[in-house]
Amino acid sequence: MDGVGKVSLSFYRDKKVFVTGHTGFKGSWLCRALVLAGVNVTGYALAPETKPALFELLGLKNDMKSVIADIRDYKALLKSLKKSKPEIIFHMAAQPLVRESYKNPVYTYETNVMGTVNFLEACRYIPGARSIVNVTTDKVYENREMNRAFKEDEPLNGFDPYSNSKSCSELVTSSYRNSFYSAKGAVAVSTARSGNVIGGGDFAADRIIPDCVRALKAGKPVVVRNPGAVRPYQHVLDCISGYLLLAEKQYDAGLSGSYNFGPDKSDVVDNAALVELFLDAWGGGSRVHRHDNGPHEARFLRLDCSRAKKILGWKPRMKIGEAVGLTAEWSRAYLDKSGHAACVDRQINEYFGKGL
Repeated sequence: MDGVGKVSLSFYRDKKVFVTGHTGFKGSWLCRALVLAGVNVTGYALAPETKPALFELLGLKNDMKSVIADIRDYKALLKSLKKSKPEIIFHMAAQPLVRESYKNPVYTYETNVMGTVNFLEACRYIPGARSIVNVTTDKVYENREMNRAFKEDEPLNGFDPYSNSKSCSELVTSSYRNSFYSAKGAVAVSTARSGNVIGGGDFAADRIIPDCVRALKAGKPVVVRNPGAVRPYQHVLDCISGYLLLAEKQYDAGLSGSYNFGPDKSDVVDNAALVELFLDAWGGGSRVHRHDNGPHEARFLRLDCSRAKKILGWKPRMKIGEAVGLTAEWSRAYLDKSGHAACVDRQINEYFGKGL
């Protein structure tokens, strides 16, 4: 990885940070990076939903304040926020899976929409808050399969319950920003729309890389459900660097709005290519293409990240091959029981460098 778009964590060292969804995959990477930088971090989330879970593998509950509670519980959330008195707040708590949203749409909307309402309403009563980032998804846009990258000002209308609930979360954030966070000196509130994230420690169902690892562990071919589907895959460190830079830049300068964070056009690949890259990094294995007649999923999705590049100075640092290689490296360490926690720390330290 090169040094372009490099983010320093030194800004956060004397700040109090609150993270909802800290027990999830991306939340665990974000919190680990902050903990390694010596930041005072409080997390609020349900217990990890997978067994194993990266949060537990890293022993994060010993290094930060961890509150296990539901984002739908407004009183518990408000109590935790008031107690921790954060200056910077990341909202990542969500039901994050497309296929799960077809099975449990009501829970998905309750968590992703009313969870956002609870979050933004509670933040109104935290006087020391300066910067709020609501993490949504690249799937918030109305996708008409037009084979072009989405910009932040395009219509929001996700197709499936997950994507649509995140579109609603964006609209809730816009309304709260206009209604309650627009006065001079008010806390800055933005949304972050990131691409499909890969990296070590993702154990979720129905995701390409975790499915690869499970198949390879069992000695079976990797089943690629939608081989021609194109997605903006990016490493989790490129993703969270965008969140961190956004929260920092709007801390003093405002800059409230919505920002895309994804890979460059040359690194956007389809599912078949992603699996091939992973098998190459793994050193072997086979794959089969199989359409399982599952629910609708978009065939093409790419983000235009020029706004984040221009306003924030952010840029993805990893090529897709490196992102896949680091993911395979962690997965090998985990399966071989050879220092998967140390692997996370090393990758974070190498990414943030002296800024850590």
